[in-house]
Amino acid sequence: MSDLVDLLREGLPEAAVVVDPDVTAAYRQDMAGFCESGAPAVLVFPDTVEQVRHVLRCATALRVPVVPQGARTGLSGAANAVDGCILLSLVRMNRILEIDPVNRIAVVEPGVVNAELSRAAGAHGLTYPPDPSSWESCTIGGNIGTASGGLCCVKYGTTSEYVLGLDVVLADGELLRTGRRTAKGVAGYDLTRLLVGSEGTLGVVVGATLALRPTPPPQLALAAEFPSTEAACAAVCAVMEAGYTPSLMELMDTVSVRAVNALAQMGLPDSTAALLLIAFDTLDPVADLAAAGEICTAHGATEVVPAADSAESELLLQARRLSLTAMDRLGTTMVDDVAVPRSALAAMISGVAGIAERFDLTIGVVAHAGDGNTHPVVVFDADDPDETARARESFDAIMALGLDLGGTITGEHGVGLLKRDWLARELGPVGLELQRRVKAAFDPLGLLNPGKVL
Repeated sequence: MSDLVDLLREGLPEAAVVVDPDVTAAYRQDMAGFCESGAPAVLVFPDTVEQVRHVLRCATALRVPVVPQGARTGLSGAANAVDGCILLSLVRMNRILEIDPVNRIAVVEPGVVNAELSRAAGAHGLTYPPDPSSWESCTIGGNIGTASGGLCCVKYGTTSEYVLGLDVVLADGELLRTGRRTAKGVAGYDLTRLLVGSEGTLGVVVGATLALRPTPPPQLALAAEFPSTEAACAAVCAVMEAGYTPSLMELMDTVSVRAVNALAQMGLPDSTAALLLIAFDTLDPVADLAAAGEICTAHGATEVVPAADSAESELLLQARRLSLTAMDRLGTTMVDDVAVPRSALAAMISGVAGIAERFDLTIGVVAHAGDGNTHPVVVFDADDPDETARARESFDAIMALGLDLGGTITGEHGVGLLKRDWLARELGPVGLELQRRVKAAFDPLGLLNPGKVL
């Protein structure tokens, strides 16, 4: 290890190279459960592109694996260390280099926090729409690595739709620039889209050109209580079929509703089997909310509460924002991330309830209902080996259910370590082999985030 550390320090400030095992241990993993992490050889904090290139050259010269990291808020184990690796933390590369209101783009380094970019864009009357729940702490580089989503996906889409171009350091230290600054561009293979969601296995993102959008009007929300998840899901489908495009459409099942009630005393009746939250940021959100509310009532909603203003909207949405915190109070939690066609949402949620009963576990579901992305939250006692084993089995059963319903094993959290074994089932042998060839073309020595994704 001394050779590696000496070589790294030739191109990095001494303070940027950390070998203290107590410090490196704190960076070993992200927020995923059931994912092993190894013992890193060294932790580095570059703050320039050239320093990142130096790290990759050192790694190639000594054949040392490299694990890129952002804020480590991920839920798939993609940022977990492997034994003897260089942990490459990019959090100090945190500069917003440019905001161009004419071309509606931002140029940023990977360590920029999502919320900070949103606030900076807002000063120009623009917004960066992707909004993961960890947006106050997660970084743009991590968002790009996992192709993150968020509550606004139903209308505005995910990270991949906003990345126009990337600066990427390849495994051998070469600098690759992909994409463009223009609104349109179809020259060559779309390497930018390939790199978004690659979880650091193809290259290290050191810069990104991102699309911005005009700041929309303030959104108004409603909350609708339903006597069953089937009724709530039918309302979701009816709203979308009627041609409306909400800025947010979130669903909470009865387990999640009761957990939030217990935490925040929100006064939701015990008879609420599902809570549907719908918001619009259109020019006439009051009319759109009224129409959506009528659809909810027609599909069995027992109560529909529209907000009068933005402050009331935030109060209504508070239940959704508190859902994971509320579930955490019940025990150790493991958050799944399975997306299904919108029309299969009811079958997915009822199927998860059946899995919870079969494995004798508490499993609550919150969903980005507008795009079919469900987040089943498995609750278990981590000190009970039998219950922990059942939690792991239930997690796999949930992913199998999602695939059987025509869905995908991950809508926005990524594959990482957690779902690597399931990727083959979703892609099939031909797709998996082709992806392995792509990986080999970018990283022939297999040094970049080994063991993740494929």
